[in-house]
Amino acid sequence: MVASSGGHHQWKLAVGTVVIITVVIISGKKSMMDWGERWSEVRKLLERPGPFTHPDFEPSPDTLKMLQENMRVLVIGAGGLGCELLKDLALMGFRNLHVIDMDTIDLSNLNRQFLFRKKDIGRSKAEVAAEFINRRIQGCQVVPYYSKIQDYDDDFYRSFHLVVSGLDSIVARRWINGMLLSLLCYEDGMLDQSSVIPLVDGGTEGFKGISGVTYRLTQGVVKRIIPAVASTNAVIAAACATEVFKLATSACTPMNNYCVFNDSDGIYTYTYEQEKKEDCVACSQVPQELLVQLTEKLQDVISRLKDSLQYQMKSPGLQAMIDGRTKSLYLHSPASIEERLRPNLKKTIEELGLRDGMEIAVADVTSPTTVLFKVKIQT
Repeated sequence: MVASSGGHHQWKLAVGTVVIITVVIISGKKSMMDWGERWSEVRKLLERPGPFTHPDFEPSPDTLKMLQENMRVLVIGAGGLGCELLKDLALMGFRNLHVIDMDTIDLSNLNRQFLFRKKDIGRSKAEVAAEFINRRIQGCQVVPYYSKIQDYDDDFYRSFHLVVSGLDSIVARRWINGMLLSLLCYEDGMLDQSSVIPLVDGGTEGFKGISGVTYRLTQGVVKRIIPAVASTNAVIAAACATEVFKLATSACTPMNNYCVFNDSDGIYTYTYEQEKKEDCVACSQVPQELLVQLTEKLQDVISRLKDSLQYQMKSPGLQAMIDGRTKSLYLHSPASIEERLRPNLKKTIEELGLRDGMEIAVADVTSPTTVLFKVKIQT
């Protein structure tokens, strides 16, 4: 909520059920940086124990300093949910924020994406959002990236402690989930916890929203034609920001691991745990079984990968190890290679030389890593 009177602006941020932070921005010589009680509510959470604190939590006045100076948080998306996330995180004390968004501001965004004004139409959402937060909340340094998340490599994502997502694209959600999974390191089969970069995922549509914390899963509300109303964005962003705060400070045990919110007919919320699939495409590290018939054409196999609810691929490229060498079955790009391999689409599995037990490596835009399949011939 925002209330203003003359030169005084009061921002109230509802952070789940943990705390309500009130920040007063006073126009004139005295700035927010000089206001001694600015972090009083946050300090109450960080400098004393409580009944809901994480087992590893150690109360300390240094925790706030760590959060402000050392914690690097990446916000993906600067739309309706992203604007709320940036505001919430900045007001909670996170100063080292980064935001990435490939989109530009449209007139239709202005009714709910409150960091933008009419004069900003046509400009990068990430850049304008960063400028607004940096100008309005002193001490906060938001770094914008006007680009796709796929434009950056693992070194970029490895530089962050936490990632919070406000995306409306399932493809992008699956990609960032796969990227963070690819950064995990194992020693003697045991996960190195220092390689874990938690993903806090939020999604909204109309009066519905979902937020979640996961190291292995990604789920969200699928955008169709109904943008989320401002109140829904605010609720889900507050829930996500709360989880970021919990993970960053251990001040409270994180949610495990999804919360559904619906206020289309009253208010309904439900928290539940997603169970890991043993054959998960993203994190099982076990080749997926690909059932095929010898008479089946390659183009039919590709269509199945695209239409499957499990894989939902967009433009899969396939390679296989045949007779001791890697053979490209079909690639969508570059155009010259696609043209050369196009005749393979009409060939059958038998004509391509694929046999039972062979492995096919499939690359697709929905994942930063290759998905491995093991061929099983159906008779």
